[in-house]
Amino acid sequence: MGKLPFSIALLGGFQWLFFMFANTVVIPISIGGAFGLEQAEIVSAIQRSFIFTGIACVLQGLIGHRYALMEGQSGVWWGVILSLAATASTLNMELTTIGGSIAVGAIISGLIISILGMFGLGNLLKKWFTPVVMFVFLLLLANQLIYIFLKGMLGLNHSEYIDVRVACFSLVLAAITIFLNVKGKGVISNLSLLIGMVVGWIGAVLMFPYETVSIVKTTPLLTWFPWGEPSLEWGIVLTVVITGLLNTTNTIATLKGAEDLYERETEPKQYRASLMLSGGYSSLSGILGLVPYAPYASSLGFLQSTGIKGRLPFFIGSVLFIIIGAIPALSAFFSTIPHSVGNTILFVAYLQLFRSALRNIEGLQFTSKTIYRIALPALLGMSIMNLPNEAFTQIPVLIQPLVSNGLLMGILAALLIEAIYYYSESRRKIVEKNQSLGQ
Repeated sequence: MGKLPFSIALLGGFQWLFFMFANTVVIPISIGGAFGLEQAEIVSAIQRSFIFTGIACVLQGLIGHRYALMEGQSGVWWGVILSLAATASTLNMELTTIGGSIAVGAIISGLIISILGMFGLGNLLKKWFTPVVMFVFLLLLANQLIYIFLKGMLGLNHSEYIDVRVACFSLVLAAITIFLNVKGKGVISNLSLLIGMVVGWIGAVLMFPYETVSIVKTTPLLTWFPWGEPSLEWGIVLTVVITGLLNTTNTIATLKGAEDLYERETEPKQYRASLMLSGGYSSLSGILGLVPYAPYASSLGFLQSTGIKGRLPFFIGSVLFIIIGAIPALSAFFSTIPHSVGNTILFVAYLQLFRSALRNIEGLQFTSKTIYRIALPALLGMSIMNLPNEAFTQIPVLIQPLVSNGLLMGILAALLIEAIYYYSESRRKIVEKNQSLGQ
């Protein structure tokens, strides 16, 4: 794609802004609720999230991996932190003790990731992420996130039952956005997500004024250890450190996926710089009470939907996000975007992840035996995602957050099966070579 006119780059920047906002705003709200924080503290966390996310994106785009890929609060970390907070009563611990231990674990894991990244961890992990592992990761990630967005589209975030009016509105908005993306020409197709967001926002405010949420209180931006003072509950710290190490899969999978979009191979120095930055963000996140960071694989779907892959719109969106976080009045305004609209636009953008997943296994030949390489980890991960949280209460707390996470278990299963497969293939080739030499 040639150089974009500045007007199109600016509109593309607003599109990135909405994408970053929709992916970010719900996380500090849910974490704040889980730890029983006051509304003023949650508002402060939202503003810190906006500023920190914008800065993280700019640094990754300039000196990190140098792709137009959102660096945001990781879904893997998000799920584990919510799970640990929910176990407070079971563990007979105060929420502040759990929060303080999570913060310590995040700081430690961030330091480990930065050090390992410096010494070439990314280049090592890249070899493990075969096309099959990439397929499983992207498929499970799409499945996990699409489920969350569909609930918001159906109005299930506020009720146990489907809100028919909200559901119909969301489905119509999704259809319009997809139509603009598929049938629209040039700029219309590229900006379909932005157009869908604006049209949906206006329509939802007129039809569902009760769904809007506003932020009215302001607080100091910098708050140290808002989840609780640092503490050392080693079971929690160890779980968090393991989560941090497994979260590096986000970086590897996303940068490998970007190779197909940008039609070039990601160099070892890009993995090194990206992991070092993400590790630093994780340590700072523990101090500031934010969910630790990683490159968003969902950015691949966003880029495929818009077709705008240049870094200028990405930088514009990132800087605008920083400005919104720094000005309370702007944070209040953008927080009024109805949840159903944000979830619908993200639903459309994330559908492209399925395409990214399938492209990894194009050309692979499967038999009744080798199909297990895909079927077992993918279906295992999906099955775990559908199990109720209560099903894991008898499992030791140390590993409970890990085994109850379908995405992580699917990735681990895929990595294990691929290692066994390639070991078996290597052994078979050695035997065949020896036999041919013996003849």
